[in-house]
Amino acid sequence: MKKTIELNGNSFDVPAEIENVQALLGHLNLADRIVIVEMNKDILAKEAYDKPINDRDQIEIIHFVGGG
Repeated sequence: MKKTIELNGNSFDVPAEIENVQALLGHLNLADRIVIVEMNKDILAKEAYDKPINDRDQIEIIHFVGGG
């Protein structure tokens, strides 16, 4: 069963196999990047990326981009 979350301010359907934040980062091709994740207005430590994603959760992901 898919879930719908708010991801960076937009509605986003999460496939059923994506059960936690770490899996979501992998799905978004962000697993190998330095990111900051906020879930329901709380910043998550990397050790908490196994936290389950629930329907209607609010998730903000900020990743850093290099350049000049």
